[in-house]
Amino acid sequence: MSITQNECFVELSSFDDLARLACALQEYPKRVYSQELDGSRVVSSSIILANTLLIFYAPMPKLGRYVSYQVNSGKEICDIVDSTKTNSHYAPIVHMDSEISSLQTKSEKLSDQFHPIKVKDLGSLARLTYDPEFPDEQNLTLYAVPHKNSWIMGYITSLEMDEVYYNFNYVELESEPTKHFVKYQGNQGQDPEFSDNFDHGFSYLPIIKIKTEHSIFGLDD
Repeated sequence: MSITQNECFVELSSFDDLARLACALQEYPKRVYSQELDGSRVVSSSIILANTLLIFYAPMPKLGRYVSYQVNSGKEICDIVDSTKTNSHYAPIVHMDSEISSLQTKSEKLSDQFHPIKVKDLGSLARLTYDPEFPDEQNLTLYAVPHKNSWIMGYITSLEMDEVYYNFNYVELESEPTKHFVKYQGNQGQDPEFSDNFDHGFSYLPIIKIKTEHSIFGLDD
């Protein structure tokens, strides 16, 4: 069976979400790209799936060499800068004249479409981010997606057999998340909560908001 390899573009809610995705809680911030997309300059960060280059992007607010990200007293400061002089996290920007890959950008059905799996509560979703095989290389990113006049939030996992299958493990939210992190201290018996502040002794999961629902999350039904 022939498998189509392609790009999948998913727009984020804001440039701040892109900066958070590339930099927040990253020991080494991710490389990001800028390119022309539908007549506008965008900045993006990618995930490589088995047959899909999944590209999260946001409009590029201005030109520069780095995405700059810091949190100060509960306030995110996200910018594009030319130098790395201040105390921030920096993701290098690679400016492209051509498209960032040679893969086709559209397909009727994505072979790597996620299978949605509902998780019972936010604490279970937070505990799902722990990977016993790679305890020191955790991927902590949660994705908030608008769905049927409400919001869900989920975590991407994979199951490798003869082929690779991707799951979007999610919980339903009562409303759109307005804070940027899930704060968690499960070993103390505390329930997770949404937060913008960092306190000692807690784990934090960055929340990346998607602008509009996308078919790759498998939520069409």
